Amino acid sequence: MKKNVIFRALIVLFAASYFAACSDDDEVTQGGGITTVEDAKAFALIDAALRPYQTLSSTFTSLIDTPVDGFTSFLGTEEDDCTLAARIMIEYDNLYPRKTFNALYQSIGIVNDAIKQINASKEVTENGRKLGIARAKFLRGLFYSYLVQLWGEVPIILDNGGSSTDRKSIDVVYAQIVKDLTEAELDLPGSVATPVNPSKGAANTLLARVYLAWGNNPLTQEQVTAIKDGKTDPAVSYNNAHLEKAVVYADKVINSGVYSLLSDFTKNWGLANESRGTEQIFTIQHEGDGVDQQGNHQAHCAQHNPWNEDEPPHIQPAHTYDWWPNDDPRKAFSVLTQLVNPEGDSVHIYNWPHRLPVNGKGVDRSYPNAAYLTQLRNNVDRIEIRYAEVLITKAEALVQLNKNIGEATNLVNQIRARAYGNSSHDIATVTLKDVQDEWEYEFQYEQHRWLNLTRWKNLISTVTTLVPKYTYYDLKFANPDAVVTQNGIEHTVGPVFARYHKHLQGKVANIRGRNYRFPIPQSATFADLGIRPQNPGYAEPVGR
Repeated sequence: MKKNVIFRALIVLFAASYFAACSDDDEVTQGGGITTVEDAKAFALIDAALRPYQTLSSTFTSLIDTPVDGFTSFLGTEEDDCTLAARIMIEYDNLYPRKTFNALYQSIGIVNDAIKQINASKEVTENGRKLGIARAKFLRGLFYSYLVQLWGEVPIILDNGGSSTDRKSIDVVYAQIVKDLTEAELDLPGSVATPVNPSKGAANTLLARVYLAWGNNPLTQEQVTAIKDGKTDPAVSYNNAHLEKAVVYADKVINSGVYSLLSDFTKNWGLANESRGTEQIFTIQHEGDGVDQQGNHQAHCAQHNPWNEDEPPHIQPAHTYDWWPNDDPRKAFSVLTQLVNPEGDSVHIYNWPHRLPVNGKGVDRSYPNAAYLTQLRNNVDRIEIRYAEVLITKAEALVQLNKNIGEATNLVNQIRARAYGNSSHDIATVTLKDVQDEWEYEFQYEQHRWLNLTRWKNLISTVTTLVPKYTYYDLKFANPDAVVTQNGIEHTVGPVFARYHKHLQGKVANIRGRNYRFPIPQSATFADLGIRPQNPGYAEPVGR
C-alpha cells in the first residue's frame, strides 16, 4: 500500500493550505450559494483534488493528441519524452504516462480523504455534506474515466479502502465510475454560477461520455495481448445497452435547457471567454504559474515563440489538413498558417518554407494584443466539457445503434450549421465516417484524438493510411540539405522539415497493437509501483 503513503503526504499538504485560506467569517459565498465556514472548508478539501489534475491540462495534449496521426512535437531533442511520444515510442519511463497516471491517483487520494473527513465532521451542514460529497464523487468519476481509457484495467482505491496494486476488470472500473457519477448527479445543482464547479449537466455529460466509451467494448488485457505486435486493428463490436445509456444521459443535458451552442464557434477560447457562456459545461480553472501548480500550457505549447520562425512551437499539427475542406471556417481558426503580430503589424508565416502550422485554439485572440501576450501567460481555463460534445456523443451512439439516423443527422448538422453560419453544408444522412470526421473538425487540439481512435478501433489503420498521404512524409524531405519545390516555392528542406519528416515516418513505422494502451509507468519518484501485469508489449517498470 505504499502509494497510499504518498497520497497521505499530499493530502496533508493540500488540505492544510486550503484550510488556511478559508475565511473566519460566519458565512461565506461558495459556488454560488451561501454556506457556513465549515462547509467552505469542506469544499476546499474537494477543490484541493484539482491541484494535481491541473498539471495535466497540457500533459493530456502530449499524451492524447501527440502519439497519433494529427500532431507532432518539437520540444527538446529527438530523445525528449514529448518527441518520443510524437514518434509513438512511449515506454514506461516516459514523463507523460508517469505524470498523468500518478497525478490522477494523487487527485483520487485527496478526494477519498476529503470524503472521509466530511462524513466524519460534526460541523459541516447536511446540505454542505451532500454537495461536498457530490462534487467529490463527480471528480473521482472523472479521474477514473481517464485511467480506464488510457490504461485499461486499473486499481480501484476508494474512501473505504482498496489495493493500490490489484488491477480490476474494465467492467468493474466502469461500474464504479457510473456509480460515482449517478450518485453525484443527485445532489449537484442544476446550474452553477461558473462551470469550474460541477453541475447536474456536467455529471450527465460525463455519464454520456463514459457510456459511449464503455458501449464500444473497450479491449481487455487478453485482447490487447493478441494484437500487441501487429499492425491490424481489432474487430469492432458494441454493447447496445451501454450505447442506449449514452443517449439517455445526453438527452438529460439537451432537455435541461441550460446549455446551447454559442452562435460564434471562436468565442469558446481565450482569456476573455474563459468559463463563461452557454456552451461550456465544465472547465478547469487556471491562474497561471506559481498560483495553480503549473498553469495551462496548451497556449504555451501551441505558440511559445510565435515571432521566431526558426523556433517551432512545442506541439504542432502533423499536417496542413489537406483533407479538411478549406471553406470550413473552423479550419482557418483551428490551424493557423499565418498570424499578424499586433506590435508592429508584421505578418508571420507558418507554412512552407518557413515553418509548420500552429494550433490556433492555443493562440488567444479574444482581447487586444492577446495574440502577443499569449506566449507570456498561461492563465486561461481549460474546457473539459462543452455542449458540442453532448450533441456529437448522442449522434455517435445513435449511428452505432443504427437507429434514429434522422435525429443523429440533425445533431451533427446543428454543429455544422453553427460552424458555417447557415445550413448550406448540412449532411443529408449522417454515417459513422461523417461523425468521426466531425469530431476532428470540431474538436481539433482539444485532447480527444487518441481516445476517439482507440474507441473506434481504427487507431492503426488511421495512422498507416493517413500519415503517408501527408505532404512532408515524402522522402524528398529526408535530407535537410536537399533543395525541393513545394507549393511553387523552391527552398532548402532545412532541419525543421527534415525532423518533421522523421516524425511522420516514425509514426507509421512504430504504431502497433500495443498502442491501444499506455504502459503502466513508474511512480512520480521513479519507483516501481508494483502494479502487475504490465500492459501488453511493454517492459515491466523498474525503480531507479
